[in-house]
Amino acid sequence: MKFCNQCGGEVEQRMPAGDNRMRYVCSACEVVHYQNPRIVAGCLPVWGDQVLLCRRAIEPRRGFWTLPAGFMENGETMQQAAQRETLEEACARVRNASLYMLFDLPHIDQVYLFFRAELADLDFAPGCESLEVRLFDEADIPWSELAFPTIGRTLECFFADRVQQTFPVRNEGVPPLRALRQQV
Repeated sequence: MKFCNQCGGEVEQRMPAGDNRMRYVCSACEVVHYQNPRIVAGCLPVWGDQVLLCRRAIEPRRGFWTLPAGFMENGETMQQAAQRETLEEACARVRNASLYMLFDLPHIDQVYLFFRAELADLDFAPGCESLEVRLFDEADIPWSELAFPTIGRTLECFFADRVQQTFPVRNEGVPPLRALRQQV
């Protein structure tokens, strides 16, 4: 950030009085420009024993499989964002959505959340951000072709929880990618 969106003055990084972090502060009008994590909301759409996945048509991870998800917009709830993203990416409508997974990704300033939801019908198709949309049985999940660790973890938890028919809300952290590479 270089300029204040309030007055157009130059912005500098400093710690405002009473704060405990470096912030962008306007040198002219003293407005503090807070930068907060972005929320990525999505759905785990289910039809019977199958889950709906989308093959990404965009970067990052173009060609890899994911759950329909994207950035939350101002003026919508988390559930509305998840349902909108599912409609945009998979042209799919969902119902009975309930919060299922929360992931903290502080290293990229994001919070991911997924709702477990039922597909309203089988009328789905690739949206503009998807190359392909398909229902998968657990045995057919393309585990090595999943776009992000959050997707794999959500599916792992879902299939394990499905055995007990208990779906607790989970909150997990995701380490930076280089830490994941060291684990492999």
